[in-house]
Amino acid sequence: MPSCDVCPSGFGVLFSWRFPWAPRLVNSSSFSVYPMGNGTSRLYSALAKTLNSSAASQHPEYLVAPDPEHLEPIDPKELLEECRAVLHTRPPRFQRDFVALPADGPSSHPPIRVMQWNILAQALGEGKDNFVQCPIEALKWEERKCLILEEILAYQPDILCLQEVDHYFDTFQPLLSRLGYQGTFFPKPWSPCLDVEHNNGPDGCALFFLQNRFKLVNSANIRLTAMTLKTNQVAIAQTLECKESSRQFCIAVTHLKARTGWERFRSAQGCDLLQNLQTITQGAKIPLIVCGDFNAEPTEEVYKHFASSSLNLNSAYKLLSADGQSEPPYTTWKIRTSGECRHTLDYIWYSRQALSVRSALDLLTEEQIGPNRLPSFNYPSDHLSLVCDFSFNEEP
Repeated sequence: MPSCDVCPSGFGVLFSWRFPWAPRLVNSSSFSVYPMGNGTSRLYSALAKTLNSSAASQHPEYLVAPDPEHLEPIDPKELLEECRAVLHTRPPRFQRDFVALPADGPSSHPPIRVMQWNILAQALGEGKDNFVQCPIEALKWEERKCLILEEILAYQPDILCLQEVDHYFDTFQPLLSRLGYQGTFFPKPWSPCLDVEHNNGPDGCALFFLQNRFKLVNSANIRLTAMTLKTNQVAIAQTLECKESSRQFCIAVTHLKARTGWERFRSAQGCDLLQNLQTITQGAKIPLIVCGDFNAEPTEEVYKHFASSSLNLNSAYKLLSADGQSEPPYTTWKIRTSGECRHTLDYIWYSRQALSVRSALDLLTEEQIGPNRLPSFNYPSDHLSLVCDFSFNEEP
């Protein structure tokens, strides 16, 4: 049964993952996600009917429990075909390949595929981020959501860690729950999305995992602090148990403070997150994977804190480099009114003693990204998705 953990500051309603239902947004006059027909019409109904953009911020009372009988599963292949039908006038997706990485030996269980992605909040993309080389038509939610879903469906992650999610209730939670995922959403207390006219509510972090592979052991929503002050940045940390192996691990997702000049602030947020994870993993006894948009280059203090932490973490995408020690040249590439920005800000950290990276998805090349950079008609976000396959190292 899909379930949902939501603790939206300023959003009016508190839900717990322990409740056996997932909240949804319903406006009876204009919106219905769950009633379904058959075949393509059923899928198109699920995909196309989205909430009026202003309802989430103006009408939190529309958060209600759906009838569990209406949560019929969706075939991911059919949904992918439906997304591609919506996108038929756009250029095809870019080809990205998985790079196999050296491993100590075969694993006795299927790998765990983890996807990290800042998907670009719709309100920010249209109202605040000023992507001067991106046509406004490329940012239309009706098509951009299909590009996002197409990326997720193409790689079929077991665990999905997202930032800048401002369409959780009307898009991602209803659809992904019917694909077998259990979801958690934790919005920013003072989301900049709320400053945008016709916004869809606050943006925040979301974490999804496949219920047929994992069991939720515990879950924590963390509002990050900096020098004892509560901040506008958040994290979700969940301990999961693999149903095949009964092995437990912790998965965390975060999004640290953006912008130049806030390096010390990010460093303090990172230290707070590490302290929380130290407690949650019982002093690194439980293996850990941390996904996030850290808004920090590898030269920053917060990166160094994670690299030198007693949790013994390694950055997965370093393994794609020739020496195994260098981060990719970029994970985000955009052109704003202030100029062109190419940075490495997104990471997947993992417990190097307990886990191995079996493969990692290569990044888009400069040629694929094109001269107008991201986002574009080809790619829905200004950040690239990162995808890794992990396996447990055999216990001694």
